[in-house]
Amino acid sequence: MSALRLERVSKEYAGRVRALDDVSIDITAGDQVAVVGPSGSGKTTMLTILGTLERPSSGAVTVAGRDVADASDAELAGLRAHEIGFVFQGFHLQERLTALDNVATGMLYTGATLGSRRDAAALALERVGLAHRVAHRPGELSGGERQRVAIARALAKGPAIMLADEPTGNLDSRSGAEIISLLHDLAADGATLVLITHDERIAATFPRRVQMRDGAVIGDMRA
Repeated sequence: MSALRLERVSKEYAGRVRALDDVSIDITAGDQVAVVGPSGSGKTTMLTILGTLERPSSGAVTVAGRDVADASDAELAGLRAHEIGFVFQGFHLQERLTALDNVATGMLYTGATLGSRRDAAALALERVGLAHRVAHRPGELSGGERQRVAIARALAKGPAIMLADEPTGNLDSRSGAEIISLLHDLAADGATLVLITHDERIAATFPRRVQMRDGAVIGDMRA
């Protein structure tokens, strides 16, 4: 069953800048996919469309089995709240909040109570090896630990799909390798993982690699 599908998707921005050009891709539920290519190749634009953060200029998008072309903004927000976890290069943590509450806040739009969100946040932080850091704020954590908090925030709601955009970009090589290993371990539980990277070494750890250049898919290989 497809978890994510693009059919002849293109995306143009102001000034006729074409970020995606007739892209088609089908990602099966449970797949672990690295999307690799140089800066400006369209990787991040594809990820934001797969994550329903942007709408395409043309083409069809299916997410978690649903054609999202006619979905309202509220419906897309609900889909993201329940089905999709995002991990970004920049962490996007709130400096005033503890690790626990940063993760709990990530579930704010699921409709769950604060108590249940904190319980889920504690479990997620334990899964990423940060049970001993739940009361620490981002400024008290290393870069690798901050990214683990961001991953815990993404997985706490039990998403079917995890989308990661250059999650190791702000980390040293050792911390980056640990984060990639952690993402693989979490995805092994059944979630679909799509990771954007320009690093061929990271892409080589994935069973499926999609190559992009100039807004187009130029390769799609399985190990």
